[in-house]
Amino acid sequence: MPRNGDRQKASVTIMDVASEADVSYATVSRVVNNGPHVRAETRERVQQAMERLGYVVNRQARSLAGGRSHVIGVLVPDLGTGYIGEIVRGIDAELDLALHDLMLYTTHRRAAKEARYVSTLTQGIADGLLIVLPRDPASFVQTLRQHDFPYVLIDHQGTNEQDHAVGATNWQGAYNATEYLIKLGHQQIGFITGSMDLGCARDRLAGYQAALRTHHVALDPELIYEGDFHQPDGYAGANKLLKHPARPTAIFASNDVMAMSVMDAVRECDLRVPEDVSVIGFDDIPQAGYVRPALTTVRQPLEQMGRVATQMLLDLLQDPEAKPQRIELPTELVIRDSCQARSS
Repeated sequence: MPRNGDRQKASVTIMDVASEADVSYATVSRVVNNGPHVRAETRERVQQAMERLGYVVNRQARSLAGGRSHVIGVLVPDLGTGYIGEIVRGIDAELDLALHDLMLYTTHRRAAKEARYVSTLTQGIADGLLIVLPRDPASFVQTLRQHDFPYVLIDHQGTNEQDHAVGATNWQGAYNATEYLIKLGHQQIGFITGSMDLGCARDRLAGYQAALRTHHVALDPELIYEGDFHQPDGYAGANKLLKHPARPTAIFASNDVMAMSVMDAVRECDLRVPEDVSVIGFDDIPQAGYVRPALTTVRQPLEQMGRVATQMLLDLLQDPEAKPQRIELPTELVIRDSCQARSS
């Protein structure tokens, strides 16, 4: 026999949620159906009201035959770069083919938001979860496993062998880019890292260091600047590196967004790219080919990463006992105009 609390939750309606969140019925309907034209803060307020009132239980009960909602949750750090856009484009294309809907959440790299969104999505709103560049997956993947909730990590190596994950060859890509600069005659190569709490950033730094060692180029710790994958850190890092007594003749930034701001900093120092300072990035976001000079970079197959991860998750929905997979897709050095041989 159901308890009073269960009966109360079962009777919650969209009108109750609208009243609790102080929004219209239509707004709640758009949030429930993952519709457009809802401000992020409004969507979050409605979702919090749904969680407080237990409306997610009703959503689960009304899901399609077989207990499926045919909705896939996607957690991304932000929407500010082509990097995220390309991955989401791949995800959306695969979900469209599979007749599934996409529910997108932005975490703004806050571990608490990651954990809260994961908790919400596992209560019947979505059938599975794709998590792009998670900041602290260890804090919630155990919860996902305990609930037998299907998930795939994107651009992350996973926390252990039980994780399904899709990434790229970050170490090899950074190694190849650094080796390319060395073969152009550069010996003073500055490096701007990404957020060092992320495995991809650590792998890129390790690849850079390995290439220097292999080619017997001295590693100067003062030529390494710890960044965070955001544009301001590329600019700040370049300014610091360019003031080094042995000014670098090349700067390798751990993503394209930072590399583009490195180019700005070089020009503001009355130097030229690539005549005075060669610049190289990582990702090959769409903008990389349109800046001037066009950016030499390491191409990650971003759209393919989104597609492969989505296919992996859809397979998991069909076979929850499938053996965990950790796939690394190949990177590729894309040579454009921002690097030049060092004049003797």
